[in-house]
Amino acid sequence: MQKPIMAVTGDETDEETELAPSHMAAATGDMPTYQIRAPTTALPQGVVMAASPGSLHSPQQLAEEATRKRELRLMKNREAAKECRRRKKEYVKCLESRVAVLEVQNKKLIEELETLKDICSPKTD
Repeated sequence: MQKPIMAVTGDETDEETELAPSHMAAATGDMPTYQIRAPTTALPQGVVMAASPGSLHSPQQLAEEATRKRELRLMKNREAAKECRRRKKEYVKCLESRVAVLEVQNKKLIEELETLKDICSPKTD
């Protein structure tokens, strides 16, 4: 079926138009003239067609995709939490080790201070 052809009036407003070569030019050998065709689809203003029909999903597909994404996010979150707990344990062990070293160092310094006090202070007998 051939598309309807509109005449050029110069007062078309919001309709998209398409230029089509006229078949009369081929018969006469003159320069081709163009006529305006009506748009092939009539979409409301502001409506954009999808890029491909395969990108349209049913509500069930959208729900399944959302569920899959949620499960993936939860799995990643569990792994991240597990890693965070492991790092925290390592950090606490490091702090406990440092506390033990500092306690030993503090005890030695206190003993050294007592020894120096005994040496420097005059003994009264």
